[in-house]
Amino acid sequence: MALLVKRVMPFSAINQPQMNLTDKKHFLTVKDFSVSKEIFDLHHDATLDMLVTYPQPELNNLGRYYESVDYISHTDSKRSLFEKAYHFVKGIALKNKLQLINAEQASKGQLLDIGAGTGDFLLVAKNNGWNTIGIEPSEKAKTIAITKGISFVPDTSSLASHSFDCITMWHVLEHVPDLDFQIKELKRLLKPTGTLIVAVPNFKSYDANHYQQFWAAYDVPIHFWHFSKKAIEILFQRENMRLEKVLPMKFDSFYVSLLSEKYKTGKMNYFSAFFVGLRSNWKARRTNEYSSLIYLLKHK
Repeated sequence: MALLVKRVMPFSAINQPQMNLTDKKHFLTVKDFSVSKEIFDLHHDATLDMLVTYPQPELNNLGRYYESVDYISHTDSKRSLFEKAYHFVKGIALKNKLQLINAEQASKGQLLDIGAGTGDFLLVAKNNGWNTIGIEPSEKAKTIAITKGISFVPDTSSLASHSFDCITMWHVLEHVPDLDFQIKELKRLLKPTGTLIVAVPNFKSYDANHYQQFWAAYDVPIHFWHFSKKAIEILFQRENMRLEKVLPMKFDSFYVSLLSEKYKTGKMNYFSAFFVGLRSNWKARRTNEYSSLIYLLKHK
């Protein structure tokens, strides 16, 4: 399920690293359609095959780029047909996520969800026997989750090393400012036999190429990084973690295409979006470049 609108801040208080663009080629100029209407550039890191947003907002100024009434992942509202459809598909996605973590871990132990939103995934997991904890910077979303019985910690700094059987990040890693630090922290928290699940948009998908600067999953400037499979593999390999499996998120192509149509034409062109999403998934059957991908990672 696409969570492009998820509001995610750093795991803990860290300094934002300086951006070095000397070895990165300009790839595309894109606009923040949802909030500021400002223009940003995407630069390609050839070593990683990853795009980097430039300029990246200062941390003390980052919050204003999340001030949109359209962040439906932070509400349980079902006001419009679009929101009702979103939450219907979300229900299916939650079942798929639960099946995934249960398939990867033989016993139901400690589960950490970073960027937990309104807590629906943790609630499903908790009801299935997992011991759950979440991290969520949005007070609005967290308040809703707490009413469902979900527990939170402010950030990862208070969590013990090697304490989680499963860590999930559903469309979160692209939001974090200091990427190297965050990956080190994920490795620190994961048990030796644990599973890390990371879902991110895929800029190499057909729908990304089709919509170009209007592709909603670029979501600048709150998406700092835009990953390929190669990028994920290399970045985690540097921390002695291995990529075990790559899975598709097939619903994302439709949701992303619908938002992209809105950015491109000013209208929700449902039929156009449906056919672009369908074609993206069809082409990905051969290339495996789906609109969003789930990466399963473990310790080496």
